[in-house]
Amino acid sequence: MDEASSTEPRQWAVLQEVDDRSKIAARPRDQLICFALYTVHEGILKLSVQLYPLAESDPHQVSLSIEVDDRWRIVAMTPVHRIGWTATFRVPDWDMAKNWRYRVSHPLGSTYEGTIRRDPVDKSVIVAAAFTGNSPGPGGGKISKDDVVETVRGIDPDVLLFTGDQVYPHLAHTQHWLSFGELFGDLIKDRPTVCLTDDHDVGQPNLWGQGGRKATRDVQGGYTRPADYVKMVERQQTAHLPDPYDPTPIEQGIGVYYTRLLVGGVDFAIIEDRKFKSGCLDFDIEGNGMGPRPDHITAEDYDPKLYDTPGKQLLGERQIRFLHEWGKQQDGVAFKAVVSQTAFNMTSTYHGSEKEFYRADFDANGWPQTGRDRAVDAMRRAQAFHICGDQHLATLGQYGIDSFRDAGWWFCVPSIANLWPRWWEPKYEAVRKIDGPLDNLGDYLDGFGNKMTIHAHTNPRPSGREPAELHDRMPGFGIVRFDRSTKKITAECWPRMVDVTDPTNQYRGWPRTIDPFADGE
Repeated sequence: MDEASSTEPRQWAVLQEVDDRSKIAARPRDQLICFALYTVHEGILKLSVQLYPLAESDPHQVSLSIEVDDRWRIVAMTPVHRIGWTATFRVPDWDMAKNWRYRVSHPLGSTYEGTIRRDPVDKSVIVAAAFTGNSPGPGGGKISKDDVVETVRGIDPDVLLFTGDQVYPHLAHTQHWLSFGELFGDLIKDRPTVCLTDDHDVGQPNLWGQGGRKATRDVQGGYTRPADYVKMVERQQTAHLPDPYDPTPIEQGIGVYYTRLLVGGVDFAIIEDRKFKSGCLDFDIEGNGMGPRPDHITAEDYDPKLYDTPGKQLLGERQIRFLHEWGKQQDGVAFKAVVSQTAFNMTSTYHGSEKEFYRADFDANGWPQTGRDRAVDAMRRAQAFHICGDQHLATLGQYGIDSFRDAGWWFCVPSIANLWPRWWEPKYEAVRKIDGPLDNLGDYLDGFGNKMTIHAHTNPRPSGREPAELHDRMPGFGIVRFDRSTKKITAECWPRMVDVTDPTNQYRGWPRTIDPFADGE
């Protein structure tokens, strides 16, 4: 039976128990379409439509039309999935040289329109807007985020990068994914958009995916939610991405979406940091008295090398192979950039509302160290810039493997609203200090012994701005400008509710212009 039309009881149980339509307000029949997301890569359009809940008796089909000579012409039709109410189009032989107006239509009268932008290969500067942490809770999450939409619309980026945690509530993804679309849909409908699913999106506090196996606790490694729920989340958030590099499912039939997207000569590798990452429960950190929980070491007398054990994975062999092959692809490429959930270091030393100190955090992608080095080396070979999020603390820095600054740069963007504050305030001295506008800049070993150079950060502090609940936790978003004429990249880190025509309104330490092709010191 086709998955899109299946009414298997097991699938309906996921819908009824986890995404109960009673939580979602009923919509008029002519307003059943919430928003649409798309990418175009190598002449293939992928476009996903998110609908509001349909009745079982409603038509479960939508059509895609484009405007040709002032008339709408249907180019494709596709079924609506009965769990999560999404529909995805895949249209080959797409003309990438011009803008196309599109319209998605449902038989009961709902329509939704936007623009598929042409590939901006003639632009000298390609602009990406990057986001993370769309919290609806403490830290200003309940305050309107319309300012983010209006500000980014004014910047008019060429591509949008949502690096994870678009949805926080763990038992109602569709309900809150619709809220995400109601907020950001007007930006998304007219621009290629990347969405990555992180831990909260799939309904977990943290995620060590360990190849998709079922788990009862996240630290074991695996998924604690039903596989059908995880597949629904990934279908809703990522089905519009270019075809996966290797679509072979992992355990429980969960899919993968790591892939490549080329926009205006910027070649983005989209990877899944935590889908293959090993769990850490077997170290028994808590039981051995090394920390207050299984994933945090607070004891002073520990050897980080003891945790870099054989068999522990970070990206997994499949994604490492992808990164190496992607790095060699150069046709039409001006820049390489990796987009992932988080940085390959531990870039914080305090966390939480009580500002608790920790020495090592296994949720950070500085662990496992061997897997981290392999990932950083693959990016180094490609001369790739790394864009990521998740940490609730913006950082800008340079990776090191054998020596400090011998690999590429990362930019971890700030949260849209910061639910869980973190600070970079190490209790140890830098190996080599950098003078700058902030404390604690320079070459450091992180809690797992990885080499990294911190060039900027956004530690929470009294901002003097109201509402303090929001601004004191340093929320915002990132802008990355890829300048083809200079072959340099500029990273911008913007607070909320500021005038972005004035570059001095950025967080201290930004903007920073980087030469990704230059050798490290």
